[in-house]
Amino acid sequence: MNMLYDSEHFSVVHVEALHDDVTETPEASTPAPQMPRHAFEIVDKRSGKELFLDGAWAELFQERLADWQRRTPTREEVEDTLDGYATLAQNPLIVH
Repeated sequence: MNMLYDSEHFSVVHVEALHDDVTETPEASTPAPQMPRHAFEIVDKRSGKELFLDGAWAELFQERLADWQRRTPTREEVEDTLDGYATLAQNPLIVH
């Protein structure tokens, strides 16, 4: 887990886990290879809700991050983008 962004209104965490990409068959004697799985968690601190981006959504968000690495965005641009994603957030933030 890597914290990518943290402000008064939002935090963004990059989550990298391993998952099985190949199904084991009865003939296979070795375990299936592990593939990296990238995901992002966006927390809207104002509403106390979080959004987990996985799969195609995570790929689209990764493209946005790559664009930001090529040209440094303003803080307002980052916050506006995260605000757009935050409208999708439905899960209440629960601290364990």
